[in-house]
Amino acid sequence: MGSFVLTNVRMFAGGLDMTGRSNQVKTETEVAEKDSTNFGSGGWGEVKGALVKSEWEAGGQWEAGGAGFVDDELFAALGGVGAWSMCPDGAAVGSLAWLTKAMTAKYQLGDAVGEIAPWSAEAKGSWPLARGLVAHPPGTARTATGNGTGQQLGAVAAGQYLYAAAHILSVAGTSTPTITLGIESAPDNTFAAPTSRISFAAATAVSGQILRTAGAITDTWFRPVWTISGTSPSFLFVVSFGVK
Repeated sequence: MGSFVLTNVRMFAGGLDMTGRSNQVKTETEVAEKDSTNFGSGGWGEVKGALVKSEWEAGGQWEAGGAGFVDDELFAALGGVGAWSMCPDGAAVGSLAWLTKAMTAKYQLGDAVGEIAPWSAEAKGSWPLARGLVAHPPGTARTATGNGTGQQLGAVAAGQYLYAAAHILSVAGTSTPTITLGIESAPDNTFAAPTSRISFAAATAVSGQILRTAGAITDTWFRPVWTISGTSPSFLFVVSFGVK
């Protein structure tokens, strides 16, 4: 991916798709530096890395009125910890994604008379910020059990984790439509004998989850899978995953 203009950023917090309601997003990670200079440092300052933190910021046009709207979702999430995913250039399968588990720390709305009602929010990371890929796109409705396209993330070394976030954006159907998502791995793209690596809790409403599992995992290919039940069920959801 070369240089580009930010026109198609996709950002998801829990079950909220911020795309059509946001016009600014930012994520950053920082390593605190601690001075370790001593008389053997040869006259040069020395530092060591200490605690690492990540922060997310977003803002845009305020909306309310039900599940999946900014006001309803972010106000309810305030002080809670959940799944956040950000895709800088679209959310097609294989697109770059950043994901983490973060606490919604700030929610703000309001401005001067005559202005379009704005909102802004901040989240503080509770897990490492993982760099990965979109495993399932937000615009493809699923109505039956199935699996997604395999992506080559690479092996998960000892000391690393496989991270995966699931954002359930909409739920339709009767008789309690339910979706249970998971992540499988395989040594190649045929997935002839896949291994289950992550299993999310069953979801019946707009919501989000993020899980991780420790390496070592020698498989290099990963894909999402889902089991759907209910009468006339239909789900829109996003899955992102990465290794850190």
